[in-house]
Amino acid sequence: MDSIAIGIAWCVAWGDRRKPQFDLSVLQEMRRALTSGEEVPPQVREIVDRVRELLAIPENISREEFPETIIDLQNKYPNLWNQPGKIGLVYGGVTKVKQYVFEDAKLPDIRGASALLDRINLVDLPAFFGKRPESASDKIQSLEVKKWLDKNFTGVPKLSEALISEMIVYSTGGNILAFCPAAFVNELTDAIEKRYSHETITANSCAVGDTFKLLEIRFGLLRDQIEETFWLDKYRPEYKNPVVAAYFGKLDKESNQPVYSSHIEEAFINRKSFNELTTKLAVMFNQRRSGNDFEGNDVEKRPSRRYPPMLETHPYLQRDQSDRRSAITRATDNPDNRSQKGLPGSPWFSEVSARKRKAGDRAKKGTIKDTHWYAEWRPDVIEGWVDKFEDFLEKHPEKLQKYCGDNDLETVEVAQSLTQLGSLSKGFVAYIYADGNNMGGYIQKITTPQKYQDFSEDVDNATKYAVYQALAEHLHPRQVKENNKSESTLPDGAWIHPFEIITIGGDDIILIVPADRALAIAKTIGEQFEQILLKQVQIPGVEIKGNYETKTQPEKPIDLSKCHRYLSQNAAASKCQLSTSIGVLIADQKTPIYYAKKLYEQLLKSAKKRAKDLKKHGYCGGTVDFLVMKSVTALSSSIEDFRKEALTKDSPQELKLYAAPYTLHEIGGLIESVKALKEAEFPKSQLYQIRSFLEQGKNTTILNYRYFRTRLKDGNSEILKKEFEEAWCKPKNAENYGNLAPWMSVIEENKRTVYETIWREIVDIYDFIELEDSQLSSESSAEAEVES
Repeated sequence: MDSIAIGIAWCVAWGDRRKPQFDLSVLQEMRRALTSGEEVPPQVREIVDRVRELLAIPENISREEFPETIIDLQNKYPNLWNQPGKIGLVYGGVTKVKQYVFEDAKLPDIRGASALLDRINLVDLPAFFGKRPESASDKIQSLEVKKWLDKNFTGVPKLSEALISEMIVYSTGGNILAFCPAAFVNELTDAIEKRYSHETITANSCAVGDTFKLLEIRFGLLRDQIEETFWLDKYRPEYKNPVVAAYFGKLDKESNQPVYSSHIEEAFINRKSFNELTTKLAVMFNQRRSGNDFEGNDVEKRPSRRYPPMLETHPYLQRDQSDRRSAITRATDNPDNRSQKGLPGSPWFSEVSARKRKAGDRAKKGTIKDTHWYAEWRPDVIEGWVDKFEDFLEKHPEKLQKYCGDNDLETVEVAQSLTQLGSLSKGFVAYIYADGNNMGGYIQKITTPQKYQDFSEDVDNATKYAVYQALAEHLHPRQVKENNKSESTLPDGAWIHPFEIITIGGDDIILIVPADRALAIAKTIGEQFEQILLKQVQIPGVEIKGNYETKTQPEKPIDLSKCHRYLSQNAAASKCQLSTSIGVLIADQKTPIYYAKKLYEQLLKSAKKRAKDLKKHGYCGGTVDFLVMKSVTALSSSIEDFRKEALTKDSPQELKLYAAPYTLHEIGGLIESVKALKEAEFPKSQLYQIRSFLEQGKNTTILNYRYFRTRLKDGNSEILKKEFEEAWCKPKNAENYGNLAPWMSVIEENKRTVYETIWREIVDIYDFIELEDSQLSSESSAEAEVES
């Protein structure tokens, strides 16, 4: 049996009551037998047969085999419907993550907040179910969590005795979905919420659960009076009803496309599956998160969640660095023991911020440092993302050699401030924010718990290993150039990892990297994510279980010329159903993180909009939008408004002085174009001069550009023609041999031609694109000054 099936069998065998209907030893023997493929105890043999019957139902059941009426369903699976008792299903996790993580501005505090949430999601919650992690430190933590669970939930039998690791469907991305015996639904959801509050004090969390009959796991929600269930025979004549269409999906989205009987049946079959149960829990989750107490629902007789944690403050008391809560301690040197040092600047901490700093300012391999200034909270180890990245390097010697070169990985430290990261790239850092595309559409077609688990593991592995591969490919340890002693305890000249992984959760990624490698890293993350899911890139020890290749439609060939503006004939069609959209913000290291967060979220939204628009032409790959902000107060409005008002001209054609967002193929072309100009040592002043032409209108710009190009040296003129004009600015009509450069023509849906250009963005990123042969030079080459 699959692990999920063993968990279901345990829940059914336990029964509806708190006390199991069979002795606990019988259940444990059943679990062992199912794991090893042996004969189960006779007391539970009938229950196991029912679970096997459930598993025998095809995952993609055909329209011919799907029951036409609810009576057909009863007659076809009478044992499953008549199986006594119900099974609990629980969904929960952290909410308002960014509010908690980015509450403080210091990098160690942000790192610590993210590490705390990750540890709860990846270690603590699975430990409720007795799941033992791989690392020795996490095993110690899981034992501590079990002690905490038994201490706080003292019913007989204990909650921990009723849970086994096979019940977990997934526990990634900040959420957990798991089965449990029906009598423990409320207790388990309370434990999830309490664990977050116990460890973080202020992080918002929410958990909900409900009970379902065995047959509902495969065929979705059924009424207690099963004959009242809305089934396929009733759906057929009502599929156009607005209420029905809102629930099952609108079929006639395109008025010129007829709706066939097969479309109706497919929509109903996709909806009536395990996916319908998870949708119900998601709705309950949102309601409880909003303060709904579910009055009158027997399952939800639980403490209210409508009152968030409130920490009292006073106008005459010292507050912490975020100025939100009263301080309880100050990180100063211990006057009684000179060996016990405080922190640079002797900052004040509230209990919440002290835990973040203690978790973030940890030693190698996640070991928590002893702090005399806050000793009340003492976790042993909190493994961070840099620790996991180092583990990845140690398991892949070729990646370790490429990343470290002559450096010893053990001597490379974690960056302690944005100033250190910014000093590696002319005072600038880059924020990379990535999110998956088409995840919701793919999940809607998943029909079984096992496929949910496979999908979650596949996406989680693809996401984190795409990040690891990109960092190992494009970065190397660098020496600190600006070591502000008020922010750092590292010695001068220390070697550090030139990045910070804020979070990798599910399909979400937030990174801080040097500005000079940001676009290359973003491109590699997007490409590796798809290649790992398509099994084109093999990660030792990682198995991708799902099939994510797109289904080819010969009647709808992909027109790559409508998807890519850069050498579309050289682009490969994306074959993965899932992809990533990425927002990249290159900003001064002094830019407030909360302000940077608003901007890179807008860039991600813009990139996702571009991906959605390109999907109409058959493109299902990744997209990237980026912005270079060379002064802290460069934008006073949203990025969309700035581009419309400042970078869009009507003269009389619509001119866009920008071309973002880009596809992954285009972003690679943009990088190559800049590299070609830098290799030719193209005069920087001439780059700015061409940019100044853009404001003068389309025809004037073309004329000035042609005149300017003819005056360039022969070598520079040919480089500009090959790497810019022929690569980007060819007319859409093959018979048109006219000159458009520096413009590109784009025909929009309303048949209107819009002209856009990449030149402004070439100038913006020119200082942040490094040539490959300079990567290992330890920054010894002279660097051009950034234009202020």
